[in-house]
Amino acid sequence: MALSLQSLLILFAPLLLAQTLAEAATCSNCFIHSRAAYYPNSDEHGTDVGACGFGSFGATINGGDVSTASDLYRNGVGCGACYQVRCTNSNYCSDKGVTVVITDQGSGPNTDFILSRRAFGRMAQTTDAAASLLALGVVDIEYRRVPCSYPNKNITIKIDENSNYPHYLAFALWYQQGDKDITAVQLCETKNFVCKLLDRSYGAVWTTTSPPSGPLSLRMLLSGEDGDESWLVPVNNIPETWKGGETYDTGVQINI
Repeated sequence: MALSLQSLLILFAPLLLAQTLAEAATCSNCFIHSRAAYYPNSDEHGTDVGACGFGSFGATINGGDVSTASDLYRNGVGCGACYQVRCTNSNYCSDKGVTVVITDQGSGPNTDFILSRRAFGRMAQTTDAAASLLALGVVDIEYRRVPCSYPNKNITIKIDENSNYPHYLAFALWYQQGDKDITAVQLCETKNFVCKLLDRSYGAVWTTTSPPSGPLSLRMLLSGEDGDESWLVPVNNIPETWKGGETYDTGVQINI
């Protein structure tokens, strides 16, 4: 017996609803509603004393379009992640908004982001609209994670100034493209490939006491929101006589 169109709709409606809810629950490209403020006493850029441990690099990376995060800081795992942030007031705000890099931890009144002054103003349609946004101080926004992009840059190792060769090594990783997190780092001797798992001291800073000797190779574990994990091994090594304050090009980058 043929089913009527109404019967078919009744039969399949629960299945369609379940599929829609499942897709919404797993949507990695959807905007999330929140609020954002900005550093009221800052210059155009971010802070050079952020909790991610990027130093002055954290104030100027991405042209100064940077932000603190509260829950998105994720005990330092969120350092270096990029987010598209756009305010929702159609009188002032553009559809594109601004892409910011997380370089610090902090929160304001019911906010997920505290943007640099420059980034906050760049959510606006015009210069006059930016002035109006800044006058508001705190605005409703929506945000989503997006891949970071650093054209013509490789992932770079910045040795912390407090490192003490050869007894203590600390470093941060700069210019990581894509939308995955570095969740583990191993430091390996290049001669016999004996590896040591490093500690995340704070933010994006990885540390070890009694580091291996000789030229050193890194292995970085990249983890995605979908559970996918892979190890990335740089082409270039950390030289045997590494020094605090120096930067070393890994020779590799994540394709986006």
